[in-house]
Amino acid sequence: MQLENEALSTEEKISLLIDALNSEMDPLWDGRLWFHWFHWFSFLLLLLSEVLNSAALQKPSRALAGAKARLYDSGVLSHCVQVLSLGPSRLRGSWTAAARLAHLTSSSCVGAEPGSRSETFHRLFLPSVMDALLSLAGQLMSLSQVSATSSSLFRKVMDSVSWLLSAHPHLTPQGPSHPASASSNPHSSTSIVVLLLFIVSFVRSPKLRRGLGPLKKKNSERVRAACAIQAAWRSYQTRRRVKNLSRAVSALQRRYRARRRLQQEQKEAQQWEEQLRYQVCVRRQQARRRFHQKQRELLQRLPPDQVQPYLQECERRAAVVIQSFWRGFRERRRYADCLRDALRESQRQRRAARTLQRAKRRAAKAPPIAPLWIGQEGLTDSRRAELKQQLDEYIAVHRSTGLSAEEGAALHAEVQLLLQAELQKGEQRRREEQRVEALLACARTQLELLQDAPPLSDVTAKQAESFLSPSASIAARARDAHNAALQASRLPWWRNLGETPTGEETGHAHLQELEAEFGGLFIGGAATVEGGPEVEL
Repeated sequence: MQLENEALSTEEKISLLIDALNSEMDPLWDGRLWFHWFHWFSFLLLLLSEVLNSAALQKPSRALAGAKARLYDSGVLSHCVQVLSLGPSRLRGSWTAAARLAHLTSSSCVGAEPGSRSETFHRLFLPSVMDALLSLAGQLMSLSQVSATSSSLFRKVMDSVSWLLSAHPHLTPQGPSHPASASSNPHSSTSIVVLLLFIVSFVRSPKLRRGLGPLKKKNSERVRAACAIQAAWRSYQTRRRVKNLSRAVSALQRRYRARRRLQQEQKEAQQWEEQLRYQVCVRRQQARRRFHQKQRELLQRLPPDQVQPYLQECERRAAVVIQSFWRGFRERRRYADCLRDALRESQRQRRAARTLQRAKRRAAKAPPIAPLWIGQEGLTDSRRAELKQQLDEYIAVHRSTGLSAEEGAALHAEVQLLLQAELQKGEQRRREEQRVEALLACARTQLELLQDAPPLSDVTAKQAESFLSPSASIAARARDAHNAALQASRLPWWRNLGETPTGEETGHAHLQELEAEFGGLFIGGAATVEGGPEVEL
């Protein structure tokens, strides 16, 4: 048979089933080939069970529902209902096959998804299936009084009915509307009553008498299954942990030894570096000692008249080195100060810009303020009269309790005096500004004269007089500054390392301050040489 071929899909098997039904079912309904009925019935059961089994074995869960819907759409289930609706005379000798067909038909109706024909399936087809199953159950009920085999078949058919009712509870009222319930046959009526009692007991017993027993049993089974799964998993984990224990110990020992080896190597490298640094320092010290020893030997070999110039040259070179280091340090400090000031100024400008932007944006977001002064434009005479009346009423209600006429006159006189004094201060301020402008113009003129001054070799007495300041205070200040510059030029070289403040005294008191600051270091001073002027040491 082609249905037994495993290479065929479910759709192909259903197509073969439909073709077989269309080609062989019409002669059977003709009524002249009933001697083939039993063989055809077995063939139909085999085809239907093969299709359902192949659909149930497929991986997608919706394949079985699709196969059942295809059986309904193609009319296979309708043919099964027609077979189940046949009379006892035609089903005689095929009760087992009929019970099996009823089971397959109810299984095909449960879980089917007819799609667009869902309403027809639930309202017309399922009631017809229920009628066919009840009719078959009634026939088996009447036969159960004759043979004992019919009772097992009746129970099988009622299992199919209960399976169909569990999936479609709306078919429960279908029993009383069955045509056999109105029959005058006592055996048939008794059978229907038994069927109705069975249906009612099936529908109500789960709700009234079942209780929590099945639920507890189901939960206990789940608990036992979970315990078995957990025990198996924990035993597997324990075996794997014991198996990997030796590997873990070896890995731990290997990591510990590698770490200890790394620490030892780092310690040796650090010791080698310290030893190398110590050797470098010792060699430098030895080289410096040899150099100084060699210098002393060379100095001893020099003639006496060349020793002092040599020492002076050494002092000069040392002074140059010290000055270069000091000036470098000073310039670096000055650059750092300038950089810090510039950074602080840029931050201040940035903060000011943010403040201005914030105020501008807040002012842009704020609603416009209505002007306080409306103005006289657009006021009519009636509006002016109304405003004047309101003003008079307000003045009449809120009379001033302030000054009298004499006090007002005194206050007016005082204000006039203050205004006159302020005007006089403004006049003094303008005269002061004119004097400052005159002084600035004089200073600019003198600066221009200094810039255009001729060389000293070409200066005449008249030109020299033009550079004298007519101000006595300026001349005295210039004389003091000139004397201070001359005294500073006579100081030793180490006195010029720092920045000398303007106007600093350079007398004997200042020399004592410097000597106390440098801790008794020799500071050159004035000395008198025989037969010559005073010189600076």
